[in-house]
Amino acid sequence: MKPIVLSGAQPTGQLTLGNYLGALQQWIAMQANHDCLFCVVDLHALTVRQDPVLFRERILDLAALYLACGIDPEQSVIFIQSHVPAHAELAWLLSTFTMMGELDRMTQFKDKARSHAHNVNAGLFTYPVLMAADILLYGTHKVPVGEDQKQHLELARDVATRFNGIHGPVLVVPEPLVTGGGAARIKDLQEPLKKMSKSAESDLAKVMILDEPDVILKKFKKAVTDSLGVVRNDEVNQPGVVNLLNIWRSAQGVSMEVALDHFSHNQYGKLKVETAEAVIALLEPVRTRFRQLRSEQTELEGVLARGGELAMERAEAMMKRVLTVLGLPLNPRRFSSDKVHS
Repeated sequence: MKPIVLSGAQPTGQLTLGNYLGALQQWIAMQANHDCLFCVVDLHALTVRQDPVLFRERILDLAALYLACGIDPEQSVIFIQSHVPAHAELAWLLSTFTMMGELDRMTQFKDKARSHAHNVNAGLFTYPVLMAADILLYGTHKVPVGEDQKQHLELARDVATRFNGIHGPVLVVPEPLVTGGGAARIKDLQEPLKKMSKSAESDLAKVMILDEPDVILKKFKKAVTDSLGVVRNDEVNQPGVVNLLNIWRSAQGVSMEVALDHFSHNQYGKLKVETAEAVIALLEPVRTRFRQLRSEQTELEGVLARGGELAMERAEAMMKRVLTVLGLPLNPRRFSSDKVHS
């Protein structure tokens, strides 16, 4: 059996070049050797107030972007979180195995509470329990996580261990999946000590996957470098230059040594323009495929419906085991033998 991997993103706007190079490309590569589930985590996004019409479009946009980037529905399960009610159901059950103190220590809750002080809702506080449910529902072995999600994965591991200590080995205790670290390498174009983020205030700070070529070129031309006038791999003194080198070599699929040799002319203008050109060439097929998918919404919805059915079947098998060990009576209509296989 291939190890089960689950990952997802919130439909709260476009994804960045950093998301593509650091996460999505890793997901695509995983498909050959892992049993992958990729989810649009729309329930998580509800901790912030959403415009219903725009939110629905963003959910479909993100699903289309998954496919456009190369996630293959013949190899992986692609679905929308809210299409599988067991996510919310298991989150409630796991909340009874999660301590208040554990949630109170989550640094991301504190950060989000500061930035959304007008709407510090209970969902924002219990968000990590829903994330634990997402992971544990599918017997996930490995979870690709960034630095900002490590605490949440540790909580999922703790909750699974606590549950199993009481009820036996029902839940798989997941492990972090360490990838090449591309996301950590791709920095903000205006503040290169920060990770590139879609929440950055300045549009010039981030390159979005669906940006038009002229927009991408403009952003790179305005990228922050320095006054040293030499292209070196010196992240301490030249973070802006190193960021551009990392982006160029990631887009080209070459080493840092190759990048340094290529830009040994030490001309920042050429470094910026050639990096922009490499990114434009990398993202153009994605933009083309995305436009096609969004113009053929029936095809997209069909992929999501099939993915939702596959995810539901797997989720229900886990829910049957969880409900049984908790002593909750099984609904015979829900868990008839022709619907769920343990």
